[in-house]
Amino acid sequence: MNKVLIENCLLFNGISDSLQEGVSLLIEGERIKEISEGRISADEAHVVDAKGRFVMPGLIDAHFHALAADPDIGRLDKMPRYLLAQHARKNLEGSLMRGFTSVRDAGGADYGLALAVKSRLIEGSRVFYSGKALSQTGGHADFRTVGEEGPPLCFCGQSSNVFGVVADGVTEVRKAARDQLRTGATQVKIMASGGVASPTDPIWNLQYSEEEIRAVVWEAASWRTYVMAHAYTPEAIYRCVEYGVKTVEHVNLIDEETARFCTEQGAWAVPTLVTYEALENDGPELGLPQVSLDKLRHVREVGLRSLEILKAAGTQIGFGTDLLGEMHRYQSREFLIRSEVLSPLELLRSATSENARMMNVEGEFGVIAEGAIADIIVVDGNPLEDLGVLQGQGEMIPLIMKDGEIYKNALA
Repeated sequence: MNKVLIENCLLFNGISDSLQEGVSLLIEGERIKEISEGRISADEAHVVDAKGRFVMPGLIDAHFHALAADPDIGRLDKMPRYLLAQHARKNLEGSLMRGFTSVRDAGGADYGLALAVKSRLIEGSRVFYSGKALSQTGGHADFRTVGEEGPPLCFCGQSSNVFGVVADGVTEVRKAARDQLRTGATQVKIMASGGVASPTDPIWNLQYSEEEIRAVVWEAASWRTYVMAHAYTPEAIYRCVEYGVKTVEHVNLIDEETARFCTEQGAWAVPTLVTYEALENDGPELGLPQVSLDKLRHVREVGLRSLEILKAAGTQIGFGTDLLGEMHRYQSREFLIRSEVLSPLELLRSATSENARMMNVEGEFGVIAEGAIADIIVVDGNPLEDLGVLQGQGEMIPLIMKDGEIYKNALA
């Protein structure tokens, strides 16, 4: 069994507000075997000297789109599938080099992509995938334009595209949810309001009826998992949470009453603020349609305010980015944007142990503890004092370990 011993760590375990100096970590196989504040004796272990550097759990991005090769996601279906797969490889490998050992894909990724990562055909972030997001006709995953005739694309008997499945009515929605769960989806994604990237639905549009949402929630619960929902407005967020949705994504337009309701119900909010900055800066040059640019301004202006409202209400906040195309390179800027409202400790917890708890993998991921999966990064500098050390493309992260395997080591 592969053994790695990391010595002389300044340890942030993903939870505690205090750091431990001089810590040693013994990894056997894919798990952390032993943690000690002194030396550990381990025959035949590969020894890595952290030399007092900051050591923490691998980061988790809870709203990622591996197959988002283009900011106009309606164009993805015109791209060859093998080309899309290479874009997914690039996006996942870049994410891992930025210290994100896991991502929760919010629409598009599948079993094959997750398996390619697990088997190291792609040396990228681990993928918790939703499969295809569920959308009503004319919803956020229906990318037909206003003047486009005919039904959506058809896949396996259902209207489908790279990102989503178009399903209407309780029977179709149940079937679509069951099909994603059949393929191993770790959660089910639904579109519950209008969105920026879709051409025909205004942001304030409510999507899916109570009966349809409750049907998806029941199907997910029957597989001991949960539903995540794309939702911008207070009404869209409130009804999702009321009907049993566990995590609401984006939430830019949330108000105080709705945030308090999320807190009371134990729901999670996953803001994705960096994508609006990136889309506004780069979207026009990359060909984002004007209809999307117009909707973008409406949600970007209130992004930080939504974070203030969530914090004041005590709502559980996950860490996600929702970046598209070449804009994936801005992934770590989410830390800096949120730092105007949240402390570095709150941010690091959100991107490690809190995301793991939200995703039903608490204790396995997002934490450095005995028995946990060995997802570990070493950082030059202390991100609790300077979040700048997490910026860029991982230049200040000399060591990256996932599943007990070293993917980058610039310490030697």
